[in-house]
Amino acid sequence: MDDLKYGTRNKRGDWTPKTPLKIAPIYRLPWSAAEIFAFVNGYFLPWNLAFMGLATVYWVYLTPDLETLATLSPGWVLLLLGRNALAVLIFFGAMELRLYVLRKQGNQFKYNHRWPSENKSDVFMFKSQTIDGAIRTFTTGVPIWTAYEVMILWCYANGIGAWSSLSAHPVWFVLLWLAVPIWHEFHFYCIHRPLHWPWFYKHIHSVHHNSVNPSPWSSLSMHPVEQLLFFSSSLLYLLVPAHPLFALYHLQLSGLGSIVGHIGFDKIVLGDEKLMDTHTYNHYLHHKYFEVNYGDGTVPLDKIFGTYHDGTAASDAVLEQRMKRRRDKMAARG
Repeated sequence: MDDLKYGTRNKRGDWTPKTPLKIAPIYRLPWSAAEIFAFVNGYFLPWNLAFMGLATVYWVYLTPDLETLATLSPGWVLLLLGRNALAVLIFFGAMELRLYVLRKQGNQFKYNHRWPSENKSDVFMFKSQTIDGAIRTFTTGVPIWTAYEVMILWCYANGIGAWSSLSAHPVWFVLLWLAVPIWHEFHFYCIHRPLHWPWFYKHIHSVHHNSVNPSPWSSLSMHPVEQLLFFSSSLLYLLVPAHPLFALYHLQLSGLGSIVGHIGFDKIVLGDEKLMDTHTYNHYLHHKYFEVNYGDGTVPLDKIFGTYHDGTAASDAVLEQRMKRRRDKMAARG
Protein backbone atom coordinates (compact mmCIF):
# COMPACT_ATOMS: atom_id res chain seq x y z
CA MET A 1 0.00 0.00 0.00
CA ASP A 2 1.48 3.33 -1.12
CA ASP A 3 0.32 6.03 1.29
CA LEU A 4 1.75 8.72 -1.01
CA LYS A 5 -1.26 8.18 -3.26
CA TYR A 6 -3.30 9.78 -0.50
CA GLY A 7 -0.89 12.28 1.02
CA THR A 8 2.61 13.70 1.19
CA ARG A 9 5.56 13.14 3.50
CA ASN A 10 7.98 15.90 4.48
CA LYS A 11 11.73 15.60 5.02
CA ARG A 12 11.22 14.59 8.65
CA GLY A 13 8.89 11.79 7.61
CA ASP A 14 5.62 13.31 8.83
CA TRP A 15 2.66 12.31 6.65
CA THR A 16 -0.11 14.75 5.69
CA PRO A 17 -3.30 13.93 3.76
CA LYS A 18 -3.71 15.60 0.37
CA THR A 19 -7.38 16.42 0.94
CA PRO A 20 -7.95 19.35 3.33
CA LEU A 21 -10.40 18.95 6.18
CA LYS A 22 -13.87 20.39 5.71
CA ILE A 23 -16.70 21.12 8.07
CA ALA A 24 -19.84 19.03 7.60
CA PRO A 25 -21.32 19.57 4.10
CA ILE A 26 -24.73 20.60 5.45
CA TYR A 27 -23.09 23.93 6.40
CA ARG A 28 -21.55 24.48 2.95
CA LEU A 29 -23.45 25.82 -0.04
CA PRO A 30 -24.26 24.77 -2.65
CA TRP A 31 -25.11 21.35 -1.26
CA SER A 32 -23.54 18.34 -2.91
CA ALA A 33 -25.47 15.07 -2.77
CA ALA A 34 -22.25 13.07 -3.05
CA GLU A 35 -20.59 14.95 -0.18
CA ILE A 36 -23.66 14.66 2.03
CA PHE A 37 -23.88 10.92 1.36
CA ALA A 38 -20.19 10.49 2.21
CA PHE A 39 -20.66 12.52 5.40
CA VAL A 40 -23.68 10.47 6.50
CA ASN A 41 -21.77 7.27 5.79
CA GLY A 42 -18.82 8.49 7.86
CA TYR A 43 -21.16 9.74 10.58
CA PHE A 44 -22.27 6.17 11.27
CA LEU A 45 -19.37 4.04 10.06
CA PRO A 46 -17.22 2.68 11.40
CA TRP A 47 -17.38 4.15 14.88
CA ASN A 48 -20.84 5.34 15.92
CA LEU A 49 -22.71 2.27 14.72
CA ALA A 50 -20.18 0.05 16.47
CA PHE A 51 -20.56 1.94 19.75
CA MET A 52 -24.36 1.74 19.51
CA GLY A 53 -24.11 -2.00 18.87
CA LEU A 54 -21.82 -2.48 21.87
CA ALA A 55 -24.14 -0.42 24.07
CA THR A 56 -27.03 -2.66 23.03
CA VAL A 57 -25.05 -5.76 24.00
CA TYR A 58 -24.24 -4.14 27.33
CA TRP A 59 -27.90 -3.33 28.01
CA VAL A 60 -29.29 -6.71 27.02
CA TYR A 61 -26.63 -9.03 28.40
CA LEU A 62 -24.30 -7.17 30.79
CA THR A 63 -26.56 -4.86 32.80
CA PRO A 64 -28.46 -6.12 35.90
CA ASP A 65 -32.24 -6.03 36.09
CA LEU A 66 -34.17 -3.07 37.49
CA GLU A 67 -34.68 -4.65 40.88
CA THR A 68 -30.94 -5.01 41.30
CA LEU A 69 -30.17 -1.53 39.94
CA ALA A 70 -32.61 0.09 42.39
CA THR A 71 -30.22 -0.55 45.29
CA LEU A 72 -26.59 0.50 45.18
CA SER A 73 -24.36 -2.46 45.96
CA PRO A 74 -20.70 -3.30 45.27
CA GLY A 75 -21.59 -6.36 43.19
CA TRP A 76 -23.25 -4.71 40.21
CA VAL A 77 -21.13 -1.56 40.44
CA LEU A 78 -17.99 -3.69 40.13
CA LEU A 79 -19.61 -5.60 37.23
CA LEU A 80 -20.03 -2.33 35.31
CA LEU A 81 -16.52 -1.19 36.21
CA GLY A 82 -15.08 -4.52 35.10
CA ARG A 83 -16.85 -4.64 31.74
CA ASN A 84 -15.89 -1.05 30.95
CA ALA A 85 -12.27 -1.65 31.91
CA LEU A 86 -12.17 -4.85 29.84
CA ALA A 87 -13.62 -3.07 26.80
CA VAL A 88 -10.97 -0.35 27.08
CA LEU A 89 -8.19 -2.87 27.57
CA ILE A 90 -9.25 -4.82 24.49
CA PHE A 91 -9.98 -1.85 22.22
CA PHE A 92 -7.18 0.53 23.18
CA GLY A 93 -4.79 -2.36 23.72
CA ALA A 94 -5.49 -3.86 20.31
CA MET A 95 -4.88 -0.53 18.58
CA GLU A 96 -1.70 0.06 20.56
CA LEU A 97 -0.44 -3.47 19.91
CA ARG A 98 -1.13 -3.46 16.17
CA LEU A 99 0.00 0.05 15.33
CA TYR A 100 2.63 0.93 17.93
CA VAL A 101 4.09 -2.30 19.32
CA LEU A 102 4.03 -4.67 16.35
CA ARG A 103 3.94 -1.71 13.92
CA LYS A 104 2.02 -3.79 11.40
CA GLN A 105 1.85 -0.95 8.87
CA GLY A 106 5.06 0.80 9.79
CA ASN A 107 4.71 4.54 9.37
CA GLN A 108 2.17 4.31 6.55
CA PHE A 109 -0.41 7.07 7.06
CA LYS A 110 1.29 8.08 10.35
CA TYR A 111 1.10 11.83 10.93
CA ASN A 112 4.14 12.15 13.17
CA HIS A 113 7.19 10.13 12.20
CA ARG A 114 8.30 9.81 15.81
CA TRP A 115 7.23 6.86 17.98
CA PRO A 116 6.15 7.78 21.53
CA SER A 117 8.04 4.81 23.00
CA GLU A 118 11.30 6.24 21.65
CA ASN A 119 10.80 9.69 23.18
CA LYS A 120 11.05 9.45 26.96
CA SER A 121 9.95 12.49 28.95
CA ASP A 122 9.82 13.50 32.61
CA VAL A 123 6.28 14.86 32.15
CA PHE A 124 5.04 11.26 32.10
CA MET A 125 4.98 8.71 34.89
CA PHE A 126 7.93 6.35 34.38
CA LYS A 127 8.92 8.70 31.50
CA SER A 128 6.51 6.77 29.26
CA GLN A 129 3.55 8.29 27.44
CA THR A 130 1.98 4.84 27.08
CA ILE A 131 2.34 3.80 30.73
CA ASP A 132 1.24 7.23 31.95
CA GLY A 133 -1.85 7.11 29.73
CA ALA A 134 -2.80 3.58 30.79
CA ILE A 135 -2.45 4.44 34.49
CA ARG A 136 -4.60 7.55 34.18
CA THR A 137 -7.16 5.62 32.12
CA PHE A 138 -7.66 2.80 34.61
CA THR A 139 -7.19 4.66 37.90
CA THR A 140 -9.50 7.62 37.22
CA GLY A 141 -10.85 7.59 33.64
CA VAL A 142 -12.78 4.32 33.65
CA PRO A 143 -13.95 4.70 37.29
CA ILE A 144 -15.36 8.18 36.58
CA TRP A 145 -17.04 6.91 33.39
CA THR A 146 -18.52 4.04 35.43
CA ALA A 147 -19.67 6.38 38.21
CA TYR A 148 -21.79 8.34 35.73
CA GLU A 149 -23.22 5.09 34.38
CA VAL A 150 -24.03 3.83 37.88
CA MET A 151 -25.78 7.07 38.78
CA ILE A 152 -27.85 7.14 35.58
CA LEU A 153 -28.93 3.50 35.86
CA TRP A 154 -29.76 3.92 39.55
CA CYS A 155 -31.90 6.96 38.69
CA TYR A 156 -33.66 4.97 35.98
CA ALA A 157 -34.42 2.09 38.34
CA ASN A 158 -35.84 4.52 40.91
CA GLY A 159 -37.91 6.60 38.48
CA ILE A 160 -35.74 9.70 38.72
CA GLY A 161 -35.59 11.46 35.36
CA ALA A 162 -37.71 11.91 32.24
CA TRP A 163 -37.50 8.26 31.16
CA SER A 164 -39.66 7.01 28.31
CA SER A 165 -39.80 4.34 25.60
CA LEU A 166 -39.60 4.00 21.83
CA SER A 167 -43.30 3.14 21.64
CA ALA A 168 -44.24 6.35 23.47
CA HIS A 169 -41.96 8.69 21.51
CA PRO A 170 -40.88 6.95 18.27
CA VAL A 171 -39.98 10.08 16.27
CA TRP A 172 -38.19 11.74 19.18
CA PHE A 173 -36.18 8.61 19.91
CA VAL A 174 -34.97 8.37 16.31
CA LEU A 175 -34.01 12.05 16.29
CA LEU A 176 -32.26 11.69 19.64
CA TRP A 177 -30.34 8.66 18.40
CA LEU A 178 -29.16 10.64 15.38
CA ALA A 179 -28.22 13.60 17.57
CA VAL A 180 -26.14 11.78 20.20
CA PRO A 181 -22.77 12.39 18.43
CA ILE A 182 -23.75 16.01 17.73
CA TRP A 183 -24.59 16.65 21.40
CA HIS A 184 -21.35 14.92 22.41
CA GLU A 185 -19.30 17.21 20.16
CA PHE A 186 -21.17 20.36 21.18
CA HIS A 187 -20.64 19.59 24.85
CA PHE A 188 -16.99 18.70 24.21
CA TYR A 189 -16.35 22.06 22.54
CA CYS A 190 -18.06 23.91 25.39
CA ILE A 191 -15.88 22.30 28.08
CA HIS A 192 -12.74 22.12 25.95
CA ARG A 193 -12.41 25.77 24.98
CA PRO A 194 -12.33 27.07 28.59
CA LEU A 195 -9.76 24.41 29.48
CA HIS A 196 -7.33 26.34 27.27
CA TRP A 197 -7.67 29.46 29.41
CA PRO A 198 -4.27 29.89 31.12
CA TRP A 199 -5.12 28.81 34.69
CA PHE A 200 -7.22 25.82 33.65
CA TYR A 201 -4.65 24.79 31.07
CA LYS A 202 -1.75 24.98 33.50
CA HIS A 203 -3.44 23.07 36.31
CA ILE A 204 -5.78 20.69 34.44
CA HIS A 205 -5.67 20.41 30.66
CA SER A 206 -1.89 20.34 30.28
CA VAL A 207 -1.96 16.73 31.49
CA HIS A 208 -3.74 15.71 28.30
CA HIS A 209 -1.59 17.91 26.07
CA ASN A 210 1.60 16.33 27.33
CA SER A 211 0.82 13.90 24.49
CA VAL A 212 1.89 16.18 21.64
CA ASN A 213 2.24 13.04 19.50
CA PRO A 214 -0.91 11.20 20.67
CA SER A 215 -1.35 7.44 20.59
CA PRO A 216 -4.23 5.19 21.77
CA TRP A 217 -3.46 5.38 25.50
CA SER A 218 -3.49 9.20 25.25
CA SER A 219 -7.24 9.07 24.67
CA LEU A 220 -8.41 9.19 28.31
CA SER A 221 -5.11 10.43 29.71
CA MET A 222 -6.56 13.44 31.49
CA HIS A 223 -6.64 15.17 34.85
CA PRO A 224 -9.56 13.78 36.91
CA VAL A 225 -11.34 17.14 36.78
CA GLU A 226 -11.26 17.05 33.00
CA GLN A 227 -12.54 13.47 33.04
CA LEU A 228 -15.45 14.57 35.26
CA LEU A 229 -16.30 17.32 32.77
CA PHE A 230 -15.77 15.09 29.76
CA PHE A 231 -18.24 12.39 30.82
CA SER A 232 -20.80 14.86 32.21
CA SER A 233 -22.47 15.12 28.79
CA SER A 234 -24.23 11.84 29.63
CA LEU A 235 -26.37 13.68 32.21
CA LEU A 236 -28.54 14.99 29.37
CA TYR A 237 -30.53 11.75 29.48
CA LEU A 238 -31.81 12.57 32.96
CA LEU A 239 -33.36 15.76 31.58
CA VAL A 240 -35.01 14.75 28.28
CA PRO A 241 -37.31 11.81 27.45
CA ALA A 242 -34.90 8.95 26.85
CA HIS A 243 -34.07 5.32 27.55
CA PRO A 244 -30.92 4.21 29.44
CA LEU A 245 -29.66 2.71 26.18
CA PHE A 246 -28.98 6.27 24.98
CA ALA A 247 -26.83 6.93 28.04
CA LEU A 248 -24.90 3.69 27.52
CA TYR A 249 -24.38 4.58 23.86
CA HIS A 250 -23.23 8.07 24.78
CA LEU A 251 -20.79 6.77 27.40
CA GLN A 252 -19.36 4.30 24.87
CA LEU A 253 -19.00 7.15 22.39
CA SER A 254 -17.22 9.25 25.01
CA GLY A 255 -15.09 6.52 26.58
CA LEU A 256 -14.12 4.14 23.79
CA GLY A 257 -14.76 6.83 21.18
CA SER A 258 -12.10 9.08 22.67
CA ILE A 259 -9.57 6.96 20.79
CA VAL A 260 -10.81 8.33 17.46
CA GLY A 261 -8.82 11.55 17.85
CA HIS A 262 -5.72 9.85 19.22
CA ILE A 263 -4.89 6.94 16.92
CA GLY A 264 -2.13 8.91 15.21
CA PHE A 265 -2.75 7.30 11.82
CA ASP A 266 -5.04 8.64 9.10
CA LYS A 267 -5.97 5.19 7.83
CA ILE A 268 -5.64 1.63 9.05
CA VAL A 269 -4.39 -0.78 6.41
CA LEU A 270 -6.61 -3.88 6.36
CA GLY A 271 -5.27 -5.52 3.21
CA ASP A 272 -3.39 -4.88 0.00
CA GLU A 273 -6.02 -2.44 -1.24
CA LYS A 274 -8.37 -2.09 1.73
CA LEU A 275 -8.25 0.87 4.10
CA MET A 276 -10.31 2.14 7.01
CA ASP A 277 -10.50 5.89 7.60
CA THR A 278 -9.88 6.76 11.24
CA HIS A 279 -11.31 10.33 11.19
CA THR A 280 -8.38 11.28 13.43
CA TYR A 281 -6.76 14.18 11.60
CA ASN A 282 -8.96 16.97 12.95
CA HIS A 283 -8.06 16.31 16.58
CA TYR A 284 -4.45 15.43 15.75
CA LEU A 285 -4.07 19.01 14.50
CA HIS A 286 -5.36 20.22 17.85
CA HIS A 287 -2.61 18.29 19.64
CA LYS A 288 -0.06 19.60 17.16
CA TYR A 289 -1.04 23.27 17.26
CA PHE A 290 -2.94 23.53 20.60
CA GLU A 291 -5.05 26.57 19.65
CA VAL A 292 -7.17 25.10 16.84
CA ASN A 293 -9.95 22.53 16.32
CA TYR A 294 -11.49 22.47 19.78
CA GLY A 295 -14.34 20.47 18.23
CA ASP A 296 -14.46 17.96 15.39
CA GLY A 297 -16.20 19.77 12.52
CA THR A 298 -19.66 18.21 12.73
CA VAL A 299 -20.70 21.19 14.84
CA PRO A 300 -19.08 24.20 13.11
CA LEU A 301 -18.14 26.21 16.21
CA ASP A 302 -14.45 26.35 15.30
CA LYS A 303 -15.37 27.75 11.91
CA ILE A 304 -17.66 30.34 13.49
CA PHE A 305 -15.09 31.49 16.07
CA GLY A 306 -12.06 31.44 13.76
CA THR A 307 -10.22 28.48 15.28
CA TYR A 308 -10.70 25.97 12.46
CA HIS A 309 -7.59 24.45 10.88
CA ASP A 310 -8.01 22.34 7.75
CA GLY A 311 -4.42 21.08 7.60
CA THR A 312 -3.27 23.42 4.82
CA ALA A 313 -0.51 26.02 4.64
CA ALA A 314 -3.21 28.68 4.41
CA SER A 315 -4.53 27.64 7.83
CA ASP A 316 -0.96 27.70 9.15
CA ALA A 317 -0.69 31.32 8.04
CA VAL A 318 -4.01 32.26 9.65
CA LEU A 319 -2.93 30.61 12.90
CA GLU A 320 0.41 32.43 12.86
CA GLN A 321 -1.35 35.78 12.38
CA ARG A 322 -3.70 35.01 15.26
CA MET A 323 -0.80 34.06 17.52
CA LYS A 324 1.08 37.21 16.48
CA ARG A 325 -1.90 39.39 17.42
CA ARG A 326 -2.03 37.66 20.79
CA ARG A 327 1.70 38.17 21.38
CA ASP A 328 1.43 41.84 20.38
CA LYS A 329 -1.49 42.36 22.74
CA MET A 330 0.39 40.74 25.62
CA ALA A 331 3.49 42.83 24.86
CA ALA A 332 1.39 46.02 24.83
CA ARG A 333 0.09 45.20 28.31
CA GLY A 334 3.69 45.13 29.47
